[in-house]
Amino acid sequence: MSSVDFTWLIGGPQGSGVESGANIFSKVCAEMGYAIFGKREFYSNIKGEHSYFTVRVSEEKINSNVNAVNLMASFDAETIFRHYDEVISGGGIIYDSDLEKSKTDDVHTLDGPFKERLHKELESKNKPFTIAGVLEIAKEKGVALYPVSFKSILATLAEELENPRLKGLVRMFNVIAVSLSLGLVKMPPDSLNKTIGDIFSKKPEIAKINQHTATYSYNYATAKFENFNQTLLGIEKESETILVQGFQGTALGKMACGCRFQSYYPITPASDESVFLESNDILEVIDDRPGSTAVIQTEDEICAMGMAIGSALTGTRSSTCTSGPGFALMTEMLGWAGINEVPIVITNYQRSGPSTGLPTRHGQDDLLFTVYSGHGDFPKIVYASGDIEESFYDTGNVFNYSDIFQVPVIHLMDKFQASSVITCKRFDPQKITINRGKLLEKVEDNYRRFELTDDGVSPRSRLGIDNGIFWNTGDESDEKGHITEDPILRVKMMDKRMSRLDLILKNIPESQQAVSFGVEEHTIISWGSTKGPILDAIEMLKKEGISIGYVQLKLMHPFPADYVTSLLKDAKILIDIEANHSGQMGKLFKQNVSRDFDYFILKYTGRAMTCTEVYDSLKKIIENKANKREVLMHGA
Repeated sequence: MSSVDFTWLIGGPQGSGVESGANIFSKVCAEMGYAIFGKREFYSNIKGEHSYFTVRVSEEKINSNVNAVNLMASFDAETIFRHYDEVISGGGIIYDSDLEKSKTDDVHTLDGPFKERLHKELESKNKPFTIAGVLEIAKEKGVALYPVSFKSILATLAEELENPRLKGLVRMFNVIAVSLSLGLVKMPPDSLNKTIGDIFSKKPEIAKINQHTATYSYNYATAKFENFNQTLLGIEKESETILVQGFQGTALGKMACGCRFQSYYPITPASDESVFLESNDILEVIDDRPGSTAVIQTEDEICAMGMAIGSALTGTRSSTCTSGPGFALMTEMLGWAGINEVPIVITNYQRSGPSTGLPTRHGQDDLLFTVYSGHGDFPKIVYASGDIEESFYDTGNVFNYSDIFQVPVIHLMDKFQASSVITCKRFDPQKITINRGKLLEKVEDNYRRFELTDDGVSPRSRLGIDNGIFWNTGDESDEKGHITEDPILRVKMMDKRMSRLDLILKNIPESQQAVSFGVEEHTIISWGSTKGPILDAIEMLKKEGISIGYVQLKLMHPFPADYVTSLLKDAKILIDIEANHSGQMGKLFKQNVSRDFDYFILKYTGRAMTCTEVYDSLKKIIENKANKREVLMHGA
């Protein structure tokens, strides 16, 4: 019997409960022992535009989504129009039967280019421009259709519960869609009711209504629909497994590593991290790390950066969190932190640019911007995490790097990571160590904050310590912080600061600079959230007897050129995979390693990569059928 690998998609208007429905589905499946990888896609408006969530469910560890959908649950017309062709033969579509006569022109949120492509497809198959038309195409492909009147379900429930208000509660459509889906795949119902009870534990009356709705919808599906060929009956759950969303990895990492101040200005997709920290601002992580994280929403990103720097000067571990446009404003003060040797962590959740670009969409657009951010030369670290589990432990590391080397650290995350939901091993705070570097508890007379030391790192006082007086200015300074324009001292100070780049490369363990998953004749070099799709694609190829190597870059600046060169000495064909237009990592790699890539696999649609796309592109390379530059396009 083949193992379970099942993908479910739910869609509806933004603000209609799509994410809540996906969370219920994911939690139920995780509770029943399955591995989960979920991804949310949504437009940059508050209500109305199309939103959808794809959840992949497997018996084995998974790191990404696939192209194919096994079961789609829709409670609006747009979801059917946009995603009907993703459901594979043998799959199914649950839909609101009241929508069958809906025309494409009735859906005002369908944009012109998409509608034009859809009309061309329907015309080629001689189908009407309606929901019935696209469903006919799906049925001819071998997709099973499951029509349900969502309003009729609510009307029946209103009678049964003697609650006439239920008739009009269309926000319950998400629970109906989830419950119909779980009934169709014969998921044991107890886990559904338990999950709803847990989610609405603080609102027992709402929980009760949702549980009634779920039970009725689940029973409706099991009684009426019998011909679906896939089941999710549950497997034995691994111990110490959690379901976690992307932004929670860095947020929990900040709590665990002793970050006690975070400033931010709201921006997608970074705000979720700060909101999560605000919601859990008092948390005793482990016995030796008491205290809470103060989270301040500021009037803009310039102020957020200034407050974080000011907090760091008190000796408090401090951070700010933003995305590309916000980081652009922060760079004005980044150089101030650099010249004053202030340790601070900036978590940058990248999205699609330039300018406002695609505000709620994915992209690895900020690599070169962060590496070269700030005017003038000063040392900084740019560090990239590959997945959510990794980001928890990396967060602890980057705070240590910032303290030890007294530099700003830009921790690169992205929208794909922020909006993904995964199952993984429970995070272990005990594995996060705290190293404050040369932060002083006591200061002797004649303290020099910017002392010229052998290793280039000066002893660091904090505000308020006896004798620990120092001066900060945006100008060049002497060892105490007084402004100077002396040419000899200028050279000494610049050399002292910039020597830390070599110190960083020497002292950060090579295993934290880059990770080799094996080097073959064909080897991928990549960074950040492409890790998951790459690992899954490599496994798919391995089952066909094809071996492809992979090196994940983590320390992006200073670039670990010597170590990466040594890793790749036996690789003949290099493949760059990343989510931006110009292959930014490829440029950085060539500049430092003096070696060019043979192939580029890029995606810049604003949608995250799937392992299916990566697999297809790698297969073409192996078969010598690929262009030097392959652009991936999957995703609505």
